[in-house]
Amino acid sequence: ELDTPAYLQSIRSLQDKWKGQLDIRIGTELGLQPHLGSFYRSYVNQYPFDFVIGSTHLVDQFDPYYPEFWEIYSARDGICRYLETNLKNIQAFDDFDVYGHLDYIVRYAPMEPRKFRYSDYADLTDEILKLLIEKGKGIEINTGGFKAGLGVPNPCPDILRRYRELGGEIITTGSDAHFPHYTGYFFDEAQEILRSCG
Repeated sequence: ELDTPAYLQSIRSLQDKWKGQLDIRIGTELGLQPHLGSFYRSYVNQYPFDFVIGSTHLVDQFDPYYPEFWEIYSARDGICRYLETNLKNIQAFDDFDVYGHLDYIVRYAPMEPRKFRYSDYADLTDEILKLLIEKGKGIEINTGGFKAGLGVPNPCPDILRRYRELGGEIITTGSDAHFPHYTGYFFDEAQEILRSCG
């Protein structure tokens, strides 16, 4: 768990240091799980967050990042279960601004090519996108997909295009940096992809 008071103190110190030069906001990413909806609701109301990303990392208590997940699920079944979990997470908790890296799981799925094909999961994906739009939520284009060698961001252009077709209007760009040198990684390419998706 994040030491939120220490994090806020650090951010406020940076805000003071760079006042008038850099606009530093307070944000968090919540790795959602359906049974923790009330916990997250209490958490985001307790602190002065300017921006909250909701995302899915765990499926049935397993992170697809680890090979053990793929010992349980085939690539197709794992992706379906991941999308079902996304949907349950959004139904359980919606006090976030954007949903992060919607097809994150494809970074680790044991398939070649490692590519999310919207047409293979259209019904589930549309259900997620429609629910986000109905709730006034955006989605994140996350350039971590390039870092992971996918050649595209997360979500892939087909999902971005479909979000727009369904009436989605809120997009943010994130690099999933984890290290300073990845901050803003592939942002020029992300801009071009967004333009091409409308």
